[in-house]
Amino acid sequence: MNSNNQNNGLQKRMIIMTVLVFVFFIAYEFLVLKPKQIEKIEQQKIEQEQKANAAPEIKEQIISDNTSSIAPVVNESKNIVATIKTEKNIIEIDNLGRIYQVTLLEEKYKDDKSNQIKLFASNQLRPLEVRFSNRALNEEAFKVDTVASSSNIDATINKQELTLTQTLSGTTLTKKFTFYPDGHYDLDVSSTNNEQFFITNGFRPNVLADMYAVHGLIVKLNDGSLETIEDGDLNNNKDLVGIKFVSNFDRYYTTVIYNFEKSMQVTLMPDDKNNPQAFIQAGTGINFSGFTGPKNHKDLESLNPELIDVIDYGWFTFIAKPMFVLLQFLQGYIGNWGWTIVVLTILIKVVLYPLSYKGMMSMQKLKDLAPKMKDIQARYKDDKQKQSMAMMELYKKHGANPMGGCLPLLLQIPVFFAIYRVLINAIELKGAPWILWIHDLAEMDPWFVLPILMGATMYIQQKITPNTMQDELQKKIFQLLPIVFTFFFLWFPAGLTLYWFVNNLFTIAQQYTINRIFEKRRVANTK
Repeated sequence: MNSNNQNNGLQKRMIIMTVLVFVFFIAYEFLVLKPKQIEKIEQQKIEQEQKANAAPEIKEQIISDNTSSIAPVVNESKNIVATIKTEKNIIEIDNLGRIYQVTLLEEKYKDDKSNQIKLFASNQLRPLEVRFSNRALNEEAFKVDTVASSSNIDATINKQELTLTQTLSGTTLTKKFTFYPDGHYDLDVSSTNNEQFFITNGFRPNVLADMYAVHGLIVKLNDGSLETIEDGDLNNNKDLVGIKFVSNFDRYYTTVIYNFEKSMQVTLMPDDKNNPQAFIQAGTGINFSGFTGPKNHKDLESLNPELIDVIDYGWFTFIAKPMFVLLQFLQGYIGNWGWTIVVLTILIKVVLYPLSYKGMMSMQKLKDLAPKMKDIQARYKDDKQKQSMAMMELYKKHGANPMGGCLPLLLQIPVFFAIYRVLINAIELKGAPWILWIHDLAEMDPWFVLPILMGATMYIQQKITPNTMQDELQKKIFQLLPIVFTFFFLWFPAGLTLYWFVNNLFTIAQQYTINRIFEKRRVANTK
């Protein structure tokens, strides 16, 4: 290690680590995760075209009576026995008593062909499918039609009831629904003759137009903890007890079953691609509520505040959740999500300004001390211990902190990741315009204007920020970062790129101001 690295090495390593974390995060998202998601989507399209749905096989379920059952392979049912229209959606029930399809009615929920979004693909496990513990009875249940008390229900204004009855040789299965205008339902399911069964919330919504973020399953336990399993990560069956809700989700949508008064027991089972499927152990009867639709914060909160946890923010939930609450609060006054992001960015910069000020001033001091640091290095080039002591004395005398410039960067990592998760997962941004050419903040900038502006401001920020690096290779790497970041941000949602662009603008303003303040102080001190 050369003498400069000995004294300033820790600072440089921290800066490099910070930058590498950003680069790795972005690169992993778009060079690893996104191609995998696209590959999965293409494979799903092929499967949908080549074969009809086979009900996923349930393997060796063991419940209290120790009776195992394997569900038969069943051809996809398209016989709709009941259609329920609410204010928010159209729910279709098939002849096996399952939610066959949910069509979203609100204007902004459209796919890439401008059709109202349908949440389920043709080859997936459907919500409210029942699996009996008795194998013979289970096989029969997939061959006998369910009878609905009404074929068409209008729940757009008032709640409405529906009863589904499936009469089998050994039992009668009854599902009693209450549908509400907001799209959710209450359900009571029971079987006669002590026949025990499982019921599922189904595989996650499968909206092919949305390729960002993680897909999978999330459950909330009685102790308030959350457990998330991403698609492809469940290798073996897993039993969970004391469950408040179970949700299978994609970027924007969820199919969730919940009961906050009486906890549930759930068996998680992998499908043939190791994607998680949840089967609720119902015994001979169970009641719960359910919802299949957008993960809209206000809608979920109106059902039950605990359902907000259906929105998965990952590791930085503790920052992301209050950040979204603030974002939503601001939007209530501003009315435009784009300008709300701008205001939120400014507020974050204001809150972090004291620390940024100290960090920037520290970098300025280190820049001014560079000649003296070189003198010390030359004077004690053969005595590293004395060189270190002299450096520390120099820092102390001039009030410089070699780590001071790193702290603002380090603090921005969780803030950036948190707001990344907020803006990626906020369905409220879907179809939300900002100005001029930005018609959807949830999609990439179609003209790449924001990413280019973001890269340009990052370049300017570099130019006016004091640089104490002596290593030429490190300098060249940092000079390339605006190009690297611009490339990755080309595909980022416009809302996230807008945040980073505005963040850069205010960082430039702060740095310019601090540069002038420091220059005036330096001039005054030399008089």
